[in-house]
Amino acid sequence: MAQAAHSFDVPAGPLGEALVRLGRQGGVILSVDPALVRGKRAAALSGNYSVADALERVLASSGLVARSDGRGGYRIVASGKGQARASAPRRSTSVPLPAPIRSGEEAPQASEEPIVVVGALTDVELNREEIEFRQANDLGDLFGQVPSVTVGGSLGIAQKIYVRGLEDNMLNVTVDGAPQRGTLFHHIGRVSIEPELLKTVDVQAGAGEATSGFGAIGGAIRFRTRDASDLLEPGRDFGMIAKAGWFSNDGYKLHGTAYARLFEDFGVVASYTYVDRDNMRDGDGQELLGTAAEQKFAFFKVGGDMGNGHRLTLSYEQRDEEAAFGRQPNWPVLEGAPLYPVEGRRQTATLNYGVAVTDAIDIEATGYWTRSRFMQDVYNRWGRYEGTIRSAGFDLRSRFRFGNHDLVVGGEYRDDVVGSHYPDDLAAGVFEERGNVVGLYAQNHWQPLDALTLSVGLRYDAYDLKQITYANGTDSDGVSFNAGLKYELIDGLEFSASFAEALRGKEIGDAFTLEKAPNRISLQPGLRPERVDNYEVGVSFQRDGFRASAVYYNMIIDDVILDQIGSGPLPQAANYYENIGKFKARGVELRAGYSYGPFSLDGYFSHYRSRINGELIEGYEHIGLGNSVGDNWSATLGYQPLPELAFEATVTHFNDLDDIEVLHRNVAIGWIDEVQTIDKPGYTVVDLFGRWQPFRNERLTLLAGVYNLFDLRYRAHASVGDYSAIPDYENVMGVREAGRDVRLTASVRF
Repeated sequence: MAQAAHSFDVPAGPLGEALVRLGRQGGVILSVDPALVRGKRAAALSGNYSVADALERVLASSGLVARSDGRGGYRIVASGKGQARASAPRRSTSVPLPAPIRSGEEAPQASEEPIVVVGALTDVELNREEIEFRQANDLGDLFGQVPSVTVGGSLGIAQKIYVRGLEDNMLNVTVDGAPQRGTLFHHIGRVSIEPELLKTVDVQAGAGEATSGFGAIGGAIRFRTRDASDLLEPGRDFGMIAKAGWFSNDGYKLHGTAYARLFEDFGVVASYTYVDRDNMRDGDGQELLGTAAEQKFAFFKVGGDMGNGHRLTLSYEQRDEEAAFGRQPNWPVLEGAPLYPVEGRRQTATLNYGVAVTDAIDIEATGYWTRSRFMQDVYNRWGRYEGTIRSAGFDLRSRFRFGNHDLVVGGEYRDDVVGSHYPDDLAAGVFEERGNVVGLYAQNHWQPLDALTLSVGLRYDAYDLKQITYANGTDSDGVSFNAGLKYELIDGLEFSASFAEALRGKEIGDAFTLEKAPNRISLQPGLRPERVDNYEVGVSFQRDGFRASAVYYNMIIDDVILDQIGSGPLPQAANYYENIGKFKARGVELRAGYSYGPFSLDGYFSHYRSRINGELIEGYEHIGLGNSVGDNWSATLGYQPLPELAFEATVTHFNDLDDIEVLHRNVAIGWIDEVQTIDKPGYTVVDLFGRWQPFRNERLTLLAGVYNLFDLRYRAHASVGDYSAIPDYENVMGVREAGRDVRLTASVRF
């Protein structure tokens, strides 16, 4: 079928910037490894062309070609024998994902470096269009349609991400390359991000390649923020976006962004977001006490292509939150119970530099600094208590492309400091720990045949922890290996397999549990590092608008390190980190989708069981490790009759997960006599979304959505289970999810 012609006006300049403009003007999503376009330039393009012809002209003499991704977009790859021009559909380099609703001027993903794990089919990328279309306010909204990923808790500050049942402290989570490490308070989440700032979110489920970073035993999540080149329209040197949103359950959001070109492709962007939310109500109309909050987000980034192959970016982000929550924010507040004032802040600064030394050699460096703070005023007991975490470090890597090889070699270092104190009782002192981590890694992708890609990698990590206050510590080191392959059996049908190891030593502890009683110890003598083996095998298929994949995975973690509930025998402290045994997660993940004209239909099914020493894990007893959820599936129907008008409906279902045996630890230390059971009832939630651009561009964008259309009253499986039927544990349960929430947003671009 002949492709429709578009009017293009792309000036000569850096290839990456040319692709951004081409994608906007053609209304198409592009994806490219930034190292491939760095230092390359494109000739001017003006006139009416199909997207395929425009790409072929812009990429001429670059050594790159465009391949269809099977979803209406294209991936830019290195040219090679047997590779086809842009109009010929070829296999995608990643797992089939839902066909995105597209805006006519959405910036393509031309300046991103997505997670690439050869042989893995469970990795997911969320783009800016998906994030904005669903009016995402928190982590639950962001990851609601991502298989193998669940989010527990309806209260934003207390939300925790789980990947294959593992809590987010078992993942390597980064914002623009800056790791978000440590735990401030075990009853709140570790990851805080404002969706308005995001360009993409990459999720790697399970241990992956050597470049995944420190401590990625459960996988990795990479948040990337927007920069000026993502926002500037063709022919414009500055612009502004003003956005106002209202949500019926219950509050509003205001957002403003200004951006400008300083010179060539070097620009600046600054934004501010304010959120004021009242207490939410569940599906029965019951007020969820202690869920109101005031949030402020500030963001600044300057940088871009400096010419001659050099790229520099400096960013700063600050998130502030004030509220009055329950003593344990991830548990519900009962009628008449006190609320305690809290203050939270996260500050992150990142410096990224890259240079294309030659067409085959790149050097990239990232330096970062992050500081997080959480203060809770338990005024009726000990008063104010404050925890802080500061992390600083760098990553330096080189990339070499020779023959059919793509080799990355690098090293990284991180220094973490966690502390806590009583601000109103300075004589009590400061409780502090410090951890250092050093890593060296090498990862090679080799394509001996057009249809075959092989990968092999090696990583060395060394962990050193010092308990400064109590003059104790531990250290560990080790090597981990990975290998993978993907092979195109026939056009569009690809087989993948991978094996990956990862290692994590003891890192800094929970800021709110650093203090311990005299003559007690909080580290097991001879503490061993955690080691994971992750196996995956699967197939994927894409052709003529149809996409599907099936994956089986098996993850085993030896010597899991955990601070369990309660105190063991002397001299163990109440907060005692020890090797508690073996974690296992086995699962399958199925995805399928089809696009035809203005319609798209996508769905997934996910099944896994996560166990520690043969027992299902649960969010209360295994806090800091993981949680269990029932089998779940989702189906999304999209309809886009016009480029400026789009609709989407999503149904998400979780099966019952009953008779979960709990409180094994409590029996072991004599708190109760026998193991108890709890149930996690299933639920089905329907969400609706729509977008209209009345002027057929981004001058004005109107968004409407309804979360939990049928006002269902339920508790998410990834929250703490309901222990209320167990004597002496009546207050242990997760906060229920919000009932029906109508969201309206208007965005104006100047």
